[in-house]
Amino acid sequence: MATIISIASGKGGVGKSVIAANVALLLARCGNQVVLADFDVGGADAHLLFGFLHPQRTLSDFLAHRVADLDHVAQVLPVDPRLRIIPGTGDTLATANLSFQKKRRLIGRLRDVRADLILVDIGAGTNYHALDFFLMGDCQIAVATPDPTSVLDLYRFIKLAAIRRVLSAFAADGAVAEAISDRDFSSVEEVLDAVGKTDQAGRATAERTLRGFEPCLVLNRVSGPGRVNVVQLRKLLKTYIGGDISMLGEIPEDPAMDRAVKHCRPVVVSESRSPASGALTALADAVLKRVGERIEMRR
Repeated sequence: MATIISIASGKGGVGKSVIAANVALLLARCGNQVVLADFDVGGADAHLLFGFLHPQRTLSDFLAHRVADLDHVAQVLPVDPRLRIIPGTGDTLATANLSFQKKRRLIGRLRDVRADLILVDIGAGTNYHALDFFLMGDCQIAVATPDPTSVLDLYRFIKLAAIRRVLSAFAADGAVAEAISDRDFSSVEEVLDAVGKTDQAGRATAERTLRGFEPCLVLNRVSGPGRVNVVQLRKLLKTYIGGDISMLGEIPEDPAMDRAVKHCRPVVVSESRSPASGALTALADAVLKRVGERIEMRR
């Protein structure tokens, strides 16, 4: 069964898809069978980053039942035979706004795809689709830039993902689910209190659920002194969310990245000796190490 790596961001324009595409290729070059799944419904463009302009099949074919499973949508990319892509959708109103049933089917069938690693490129923002796609990952990666608005959106995204994770843990618990289903929570502590009032052991269960939530952070476009205080960010997350976040890698500001995107090529191919390519290679190594740690934890 494939290991799923979900990659998301609190806001658009931080370079999430570019990082996902390059890391997917690097992981394939390490000998893994890799699938890059573009789940950015409504704004899918990962295939363009490989110059794959006209895919024969897209996620729409699966959602509309024109193909039986997602594996039939995955297509080999010429850049490496070990890398396949599931091109995204968003061509119609129906596919850009997935129903709950279609989202469940999509999540449920993803693990049937033949691969060692599946990288899921998720649309930016904090809608339910983005949060649920993020939480399905065995390894969860959030991308941000040092820009203050990006860091704020990152904090908001991680907070809401934590709330969604706790709420999902009680979806099958009739009494608790009924008590919390119609409430709009603004903090994790509110959720914990509501669960605890309904079920005495519920708070402890919710806290255990949060302890297993440890997303990773990748900072993109890092330059000069404009750095994120990761220690302070981790302290905030620990205090107000109950979860933790670890730094997985930093990608420097590098004109090579922009040139590669303009030419529809991964930067690790077009300018393999650039600073960005070196940082992405280190990031891919860190992802492999993180995936190994998560697999060991599940055993």
